[in-house]
Order: sequence, then C-alpha cells, then structure tokens
Amino acid sequence: MRSLKIFAVLVALNAGAWITLQEASAQQVSASFRLFYDALSPYGTWVDYQNYGYVWMPNTDPDFSPYVTSGHWVFTDDGWTWVSDYPWGWATFHYGRWDYDDVYGWFWVPDNEWGPAWVSWRSSPGYYGWAPLRPGISLSMSFGRDYRERNERWIFVRNGDIARSDIGSRYINRTNNTTIINNSTVIVNAQRDDNRNATYIAGPNRADVQRVTHMTVNPVVIRDANQPGHHLSNSELQIYRPQIQKRNGNGQDPAPAKVAKLSDVRPASERNAGSRQQQPPTLAPPAQAQPSQPRAVTPSATRDRQQQPRTVTPPIQVQPSQARTVSPSASRVRQQQSRAVTPGKTAQPKAVTSSVGKGAKQLPPKVAPSNRGQSPQPLKVDPSTGKGKQKQSQNVPPPQKVDPAQPNKKQDEKPKQREQ
Repeated sequence: MRSLKIFAVLVALNAGAWITLQEASAQQVSASFRLFYDALSPYGTWVDYQNYGYVWMPNTDPDFSPYVTSGHWVFTDDGWTWVSDYPWGWATFHYGRWDYDDVYGWFWVPDNEWGPAWVSWRSSPGYYGWAPLRPGISLSMSFGRDYRERNERWIFVRNGDIARSDIGSRYINRTNNTTIINNSTVIVNAQRDDNRNATYIAGPNRADVQRVTHMTVNPVVIRDANQPGHHLSNSELQIYRPQIQKRNGNGQDPAPAKVAKLSDVRPASERNAGSRQQQPPTLAPPAQAQPSQPRAVTPSATRDRQQQPRTVTPPIQVQPSQARTVSPSASRVRQQQSRAVTPGKTAQPKAVTSSVGKGAKQLPPKVAPSNRGQSPQPLKVDPSTGKGKQKQSQNVPPPQKVDPAQPNKKQDEKPKQREQ
C-alpha cells in the first residue's frame, strides 16, 4: 500500500510538472500585438496613421529600405529568409508589411502571420529582384500580372550573388530598374508550412540558384527562440516567432503605451541630419549627447596642444619687430652723426646742397629715402630733438672741402658771385 501511495504521488507530481511546462510553453508561443508595441517602442515611434491604425516608424538612416539595408538572404526549409542586422528585425521583416510615405518615409504595419520574408520576387536574365509587399496584398495577388509595385521599390542583384552574406555591396543601381523589370517575370514559388498552417513566398528555386552559382545551397535550419530576437550561427537560425493574436486574452484591442501624432513626427528630410547618430535607436538620445562630449573635448585638447607652440612663437616674432622699431631710430642718429663727422659719404653732399639757402629743415626728407617704411616714425616721434641734432650737424659740414663734389659746386658758385 505504501508503495502504491508513493507511486500515486509521483504520478501526480509528474502530471503537475507536465501541465506547468505546457502552460509555460503556451505563454512563450502565444502573444498579442502588445508584444510589438512594447518591443519596438525603444527603436522608433508609434503613430496613429490613416487607414492603417497604429504603425511604427523606425529611427534609421535616411537611406533605409526594408529588405535592403543591413541584412542578407539565407535559404531555409521555408524558402529564402531575410536575416536582418537590426535588433528589431525578428518582428518587422517576418510579421506585417511595409509601406512608404512621401514625407515620413518607410513605416511598418503589424500583422499576426509569420513568414520568411513578405516580398514579391522577380527574375530577369542574369538578375534576381524583390520588393516589399504592401499591406493587404495576398500571395495570389502578388503572383498575378496585375500587381505592379513601383519601379524604385525594387532592388536587383546578379543572380549569382543572391546567397552572399555581403549582398549589400552587390546591389544594382536602381536607375537600371526600368530596363530590368521590363525584361523580368514574377517568380511563382510558394512553400507550405503544415506546422503553422501557413503558406509562404519561397522566392527563387534552389536548383536554379545552384545552377547559376555553381555551388551547393544547403538549407539553414530554423529554431524557435524563447525570447524576442534572432541569431544566425553554424547553419542554424534561432528566431523568436510566437503565435500572435491581434487582441488581448480579454478580447480588448491593445494599444502602444505612447502614440505620437503624425503632425508631431519630423519629416524624413529633417531627420536625415542626425539619423546616423541614432543607432541603435534605444540609445539615440544619449548617443547624441555622448558623442558631443568627446567632440567638444578632443578639439580643445588638440587646439591647446597646437596653441602652446603658437603662444611661444609670437614673442619670437615680436622681438625682431621691437629691434626694428629701435634700430631705425638708433641707425638714423648714428647715420646723422656719421654724416656730420665723416664727409666721404655720397649722401652728405646731397644733404648739404639741399641745405644751401633753405636751412637745415629740409635735411630729414633727404635722409628718409634710405628707410622709406620707417622714415615717418622718427619725424613724428621726436622732431625737436632731431632738428637740434641736425642743426649741429649742418653747421659743421659747410667748411669741410674734402669731398670732390663740393669744389665743383663751389666753382660753379664763384662765377655767379663775380657776375653779381
């Protein structure tokens, strides 16, 4: 009896544990739109958009384009699957659809169906191309001839580059889209997922890709992650893809905790200036403040280092200027003294001849041509002293008859005196 009781207790415990695990598992794979609202709020802005309800506008670079920027394709059992480099890519590239606003740029409309990528595929001779499916476009519509996405929404690569991890550097310039699209056909290839009761757009056929790339394309295995996010390693893609319900368990429609008015959202053209500094978006506000600190510090530090030698060099440049302001005055005094004592210089006879009949006041202009740039300074600074010294120097030269130029002038003067 005792053994039976123990057995019954063990069975009960195991049953309770099994029920708990099932409940926990159910909680992990079942969620509502509130999951998107809460998980994406740090990375962008929720807006109540006309005809769509709540849409999400990401904080991204100005050239952002869904299924183009920061990501690449991998082939899985569900078809070509987009693996994004953004931390929020597990949601926005596998649930819902993208649409474009001419003023505010790309925005994401949530939906509850998971898929490897919600895009339309095309094939042209030598090229593969894809474009995001707009909200409300079904698979059957996307496969039809009547469905045409705008040419600038398409992105093309050479068909041999479709499986490259660096596909972002292989995109064909979109100016060639019109020619490529006119020579392309829609790829009609659907993949059925019985476990999730869903049908996906699988993209280019695996055999066709192997033929053009001359390489074997091994499928990447998808594993369900237990929390929001995704990770690719060792040919395995772990991604969070729970079953999403549009309403809460109580039947109410959830709403984002914070919803902005469309009029309060800055246009894409105005967000371009600082959008590159906002990655990752969760760190956008501090990221704009933190880079400004080193930018404010490092230039000042470099300027201080550059200004230290510059603060030393000005005195070196001032010293010669001081010597120049001093040397002219000293040189003029010395020149005037030497002219008064030494009669052999050619400048003295000119000064003496100009002084005859007019006095000594005209001598400074004759001395000035030796230093044209500095001659006004001694005349303005110390005219009285200069005149006194010049008068003394002028009284001495007349009786001296050493210079050969002086006798000639005196000989010229003698006949004039005789004529008088």
